[in-house]
Amino acid sequence: MSLLDFIEIASDDTIHNSVIWLHGLGADGNDFAPVVRELALPHTRFILPHAPAMAVTVNNGYVMPAWYDIYSFQPGAIQDGKGIRATQQKIEALIAHEIARGIPAERIMLAGFSQGGVIALHTALRHDAPLAGVLALSTYLGLADTLATEKHPANQATPIFMAHGTQDNVIPLARYQASAQALQGEGYALELHEYPMPHSVCMEEIDDIRRFMQRQLGLSLT
Repeated sequence: MSLLDFIEIASDDTIHNSVIWLHGLGADGNDFAPVVRELALPHTRFILPHAPAMAVTVNNGYVMPAWYDIYSFQPGAIQDGKGIRATQQKIEALIAHEIARGIPAERIMLAGFSQGGVIALHTALRHDAPLAGVLALSTYLGLADTLATEKHPANQATPIFMAHGTQDNVIPLARYQASAQALQGEGYALELHEYPMPHSVCMEEIDDIRRFMQRQLGLSLT
């Protein structure tokens, strides 16, 4: 399998950690490059992949960067399980690539915003080696009904940072809260945050992300 195209950002030459960060629907890897630079984490390589272009049903079939098709934004709607699992394999390939570059799985973190957050959660909870953590930003738990049978015990104790805007008009706060409850019901350790913002990222959130990453990647707290 060929690797997804990606942007790579590193703060220095001595790399001990990797973070694979997935953008949202219609964006690309450049979308979170400013956030990554704002985090300014030492000894950490950020991999910002670009989603392939595809027709998205909910947007009248318009072709745009997407990790999987979306049929409806309504909770309970049929989901593109085939597409989600196909992208999972591509993210697994990026994890394997980082391991081949000398970064062990327990020092690799998955992060994602919105549609990218769905993939980050889906992949991490099914990955067969413990990861450093998961960032799930302004997102929800996809394919929730298959998690109990598909989750891997290797990441049962992996910390999950979930954050959402109280004014989000794309993915309602209630869907985030239901997703958090479902994950807690499966025994996952969640760090939950809500911010007075729309479907976006704010500076307070970035500060909280920095602290989570510093802790989970063993970096000095400042």
